Amino acid sequence: MKVGTDGVLLGAWADVSGVERILDIGSGSGLIALMLAQRSEAKIDAIEIDENAFLQNEENFAQSKWKESLNVQHISLADFTKKENYGRYDLIVCNPPFFQNALKSPMEDRTLARHSVALTLKQLLDCSEKLLNNSGNLCLILPLEKLDEVKHEIAGKMTNKKQMLVFPKPGKAAKRVLLQLQKGKCETEFAELTIETGSRHEYSSQFKELLKDFYLAF
Repeated sequence: MKVGTDGVLLGAWADVSGVERILDIGSGSGLIALMLAQRSEAKIDAIEIDENAFLQNEENFAQSKWKESLNVQHISLADFTKKENYGRYDLIVCNPPFFQNALKSPMEDRTLARHSVALTLKQLLDCSEKLLNNSGNLCLILPLEKLDEVKHEIAGKMTNKKQMLVFPKPGKAAKRVLLQLQKGKCETEFAELTIETGSRHEYSSQFKELLKDFYLAF
């Protein structure tokens, strides 16, 4: 579970303009944080609850050309929120666990990565709202069926600033949604992205344009 389309999309899509401090929640091997480091001059904190993923993350950061901008901690979001100063971050990103009702893996680390056993959507949204500054943004990628739950949980606290539906290919239903949430009120910007043109591994021009700085083949 080191590199997946969801994480790559979020790392390329999240708005880093004017951002000075970023938090990557559930950083895994550090993919998204490394992409954001490539795209910005921000200082990036990452947190990861699984020890093996944390150790891999730490190694990847240490070998990166952006290592001076990157820091990772082996800690849960709940504990991190308790000890951090509120309103610290301009941007928070997360590719969260969302297979809440799916069959769980006997491998504990894979279960942590794929299930909401260590982090629920409500906890993620509540903690992020506290850690963001007043003009900060939370960027997520989620299954489309989680969109209504997000809207319910952020009501009165945050607003959906940008929403991009992600379609696997033409004629297929959207499976994912990219969200940019912020405090206060604003109009929502809607967009769509189709990954493949129809044939497997034949990628759309829109997908290639978004990811051209990260995929050598593009």
